[in-house]
Amino acid sequence: MAPPTRIVHNADAIAWLQAQGKLAGASIITSLPDVSELPRLGLDGWRRWFEDAAALVMACTIDEGVAIFFQSDIKHGGLWIDKGALISRAAERAGMSQLFHKIVCRKPPGTTSFGRATYAHMLGFSRAQPRSQKLARVDVLPDGGLLPGRKSMGAKACVDACRFVQAETTTRTVVDPFCGWGTVLAVANALGLDAVGVDIAPRMCGRARRLRIELEPGQL
Repeated sequence: MAPPTRIVHNADAIAWLQAQGKLAGASIITSLPDVSELPRLGLDGWRRWFEDAAALVMACTIDEGVAIFFQSDIKHGGLWIDKGALISRAAERAGMSQLFHKIVCRKPPGTTSFGRATYAHMLGFSRAQPRSQKLARVDVLPDGGLLPGRKSMGAKACVDACRFVQAETTTRTVVDPFCGWGTVLAVANALGLDAVGVDIAPRMCGRARRLRIELEPGQL
């Protein structure tokens, strides 16, 4: 069998998704930027952008695939912003149903936080009923795994998401339109899935093309 492929595009994710439309044969696993990464929008503008971007990601997800979001809540002006709620509102607009909502620990339980939550939401959405939704599932991942970058999706969380794609869909390509360091892409390849990433920063595209993650025997 040919080894899995990886393609990383240096492009604006929104424009790229709009040009692609439905992503044939693919599921999407991604993390949308928070307000600190788009300061020009202001808080209210970022909220609108975030929900619109999530809705676009879902609109580009085929009926046979899933859209999985990994998002950490943040404080702004001393108040918490619940990104999971913004994603869920976008799902209603896109006509998608929530398949799961997991909590991923980014730091050991009990760790003090001063701004970014020590946990992350991992939410999955689809238009179709998965094949084995009645099976028991883990709702809390106590360790998100290796973080190539401070805001990266942990490798163990990526394994969980990619395993869901493999078990519950017929898609065999994972797309991350906000790929950053490329953790999703590297894990997808390690599990035998093709991967496509998009990032607006040339430096991050280079990192996403180079990143390799060796999985433990039990994860393969």
